[in-house]
Amino acid sequence: MGLLDQCEELFKTSNLYDVIGVTNDASEAEVRRGYYKVSLQVHPDRSPGDGQATAKFQTLGKVYAVLSDKDQRAIYDEQGIVDEESDSLDQDRNWEEYWRTMFPKITLQDILNFEKSYKDSEEEKHDLMRVYEEHKGDMDMIMENVLCATQEDEPRIRAVLQCAIDSKVLLAHKAFTNESAKKKSSRKRKADKERKEAEEMQKEMGLNSEDSLVAMIKVRQLVDQRGTT
Repeated sequence: MGLLDQCEELFKTSNLYDVIGVTNDASEAEVRRGYYKVSLQVHPDRSPGDGQATAKFQTLGKVYAVLSDKDQRAIYDEQGIVDEESDSLDQDRNWEEYWRTMFPKITLQDILNFEKSYKDSEEEKHDLMRVYEEHKGDMDMIMENVLCATQEDEPRIRAVLQCAIDSKVLLAHKAFTNESAKKKSSRKRKADKERKEAEEMQKEMGLNSEDSLVAMIKVRQLVDQRGTT
């Protein structure tokens, strides 16, 4: 299956720019940032509940490989095609390693700093409205697909979306406006359980806020392994 078909299957669009959330006139820095944002969202270690996470992550790496190469990007822009034979799209390429070479020193503090600047920003608001429309107001999917969103953020996220609905910027989907108390409660229980498990594992491993993202990912992996045993 070609890259464009993979994008359509996994991201519901064959437009490479749409996959990473940028426009076709985006600068190199904007393309890189778009890749960074979406890669955090679909990274297999951060999305254990998504059975397609690995495929999405690999496909995302290919998208960035095309758009970060001036010649390949020019061909795509002019003809709407991708050179599937390019060395940069090698099927055996280690995309996790590729990601690490792009962002080699990302730590937990980097993530926290990003989260601080992202929340309540226009960028987050745009992402919230996009995800709301994509999932027709389903809060389970919205909370899973918005960057840096935790259970504590839900009231704030709801308020942002409700404001957009009241101002007619967004359509009022029943899944959002008429969500049952049972569904809300189920989502909260799941979030509380995941947080408790992560905190317990963090204590067992002796980790603190200064530990690297890699170490924190190991905590999540151990939590997931326990859940399957």
